[in-house]
Amino acid sequence: MADLVRLSEHRRNKGKRVTFDRQELRQLLDVYSRRVASGEWKDYAIDLRHGVAVFSIFRHTFDLPVFTVAKRTGNGRHCDYLLFSGREQIKHGQTIGEVLSIFNRPLRLISHR
Repeated sequence: MADLVRLSEHRRNKGKRVTFDRQELRQLLDVYSRRVASGEWKDYAIDLRHGVAVFSIFRHTFDLPVFTVAKRTGNGRHCDYLLFSGREQIKHGQTIGEVLSIFNRPLRLISHR
């Protein structure tokens, strides 16, 4: 069943929506396409939620995300970028390039003994 939303409420809350701009999407898809070409990643999803935009990266289509890049609003035009691996936050930065820089170095397998 569909939810009824008043148009006046939708317009009032529209300014709070966070999205990735063209330059940010280009950077995200550049990293993503390199890892797809190497066979590491297979799928991605973009979620636009209230106050946060999320780019999720999947190793297999029906798995949980391997990595998630989140863009959060702060005060005014200031945004924070976060990188998660599962539920663990592994990087925080003021720019998306700063957060994506972790993918410039090769990933390595760490064994659990």
